[in-house]
This record gives sequence, structure tokens and C-alpha cells, in this order.
Amino acid sequence: MATHRQIGRSLLTMCVWGAATIAGTALVGAASIVVSGWLVSGVEEANGDRRTALERSSMGDYFGGVSAVFSGMALLLLVATLLLQQREIRMQRHELALQREELASSRDELHRSAESDLRALHIELTQMAMDDPALAEVWNDFPGVSRQTLRQNLFANLTFSHYLLVYRWGGITEEELLARAGTLFQSPAFARYWEASRSAKDVLPPDSDEGRLFRIFERAIRERRQRGTPPPA
Repeated sequence: MATHRQIGRSLLTMCVWGAATIAGTALVGAASIVVSGWLVSGVEEANGDRRTALERSSMGDYFGGVSAVFSGMALLLLVATLLLQQREIRMQRHELALQREELASSRDELHRSAESDLRALHIELTQMAMDDPALAEVWNDFPGVSRQTLRQNLFANLTFSHYLLVYRWGGITEEELLARAGTLFQSPAFARYWEASRSAKDVLPPDSDEGRLFRIFERAIRERRQRGTPPPA
């Protein structure tokens, strides 16, 4: 019941607004007619009679062409201005894109420089551990081995880190790494290092550079076994 009342009220409101709109339109139309007639009468009185007013209005039509020409020129100038602004915006966007590329390149260079410095520090620390057994005890991932084996393991780890850096920088392909790894595994010292560090490398994230490099080296071992190459003694 309430719904029917609401519908009835909505229809009544629409009818009232429609009638008001029609009445307003009619009122505005009537007012326009009255005002137009008043203006025409005023023009005729100002010019003396209707004939004179018509003659003067026809003279004004001669200037309509000139007005159209100026309007066209103004439109052409507006279009030309918009095209120039659009061109400047494209040039600014291109310059901004170049600046972003330069910033990205500079960031990559800084990253490589910092990584190179860390690499140099790692080599220096490893060299100190290789030269001094007392320092090797501080940073020793291979406890319980002889000094010679420790030095070999540290050097083998430097070799693996070297190939990791080259691989990360895109200086070598996976197939080339596979061949280099197969050559390294011909060395008993490197094979011993690999067995000692395999458990630590096996938990590396598969999508990381070091994880991918580890799996390339593991692939080299499998291929050696498939060829029947005996492990180094």
C-alpha cells in the first residue's frame, strides 16, 4: 500500500514539474515575441521607417564576409597554437624519458661500482684468511680441514664468486658456464670444495643469480656422470 502511495506521489510530482516546465517555456516564448517586437519597433523608430531600417541592415550584411574571414583566421591561429603546444609537450615527454634512462643507467653503474668494491673487499679478506691461519679460524666455513685444504677451498670459493659476478653482469652465457664448470670439476680440489659447500648452496632461492649458477654447476656434474667420466680422485 505504501509503495503504491509513493508511486502515486512520484507521478504527481512528475506531472507538476512537467506542467511547470511547459508553462515556463510558453512564458519565455511569449516574452521573447514581445521583446522582439519591441526591439523591431525601436529600430524602425530610430531609422525613421521600416524601409530605411531594412536598407541599413542590408548594408551591414556586406561586412559579414569580412567577419567570417577574421573568424576563420582566429580559428586557424587557435589550431596552430594547440598544435605547437602539443609538439612542445611531446618534446618535453621525450626529454623526460631520456633523463629517466640516464638516471637508470647511472644507477646501474653505481650499483656495479659498489658491487665491484665489495668484490675487491671479499678478495682481500679471503687473501688474509689464506695467508694467516689465525684469521682463517674467524671466518671459516670449512672447519676441521688442513691448512692446505682450507686455502684450496677459499680459492675455489673465489673462483665460484668470480663466475657469479661475470654471469650476473651478462658477460657469459649459460652454455659457456656449463663448459667452464665441467673443466673445474676435473680438479679434485674444486670437487672437494663443491661437496663441502653443496648443502649451503642447495638452499639458495632458485630465482636468484647464485641459485641459477649453482644449478648450472650441478648440471655439469650430471653430464659428467652421464658420459661416464669418473669423479676426480
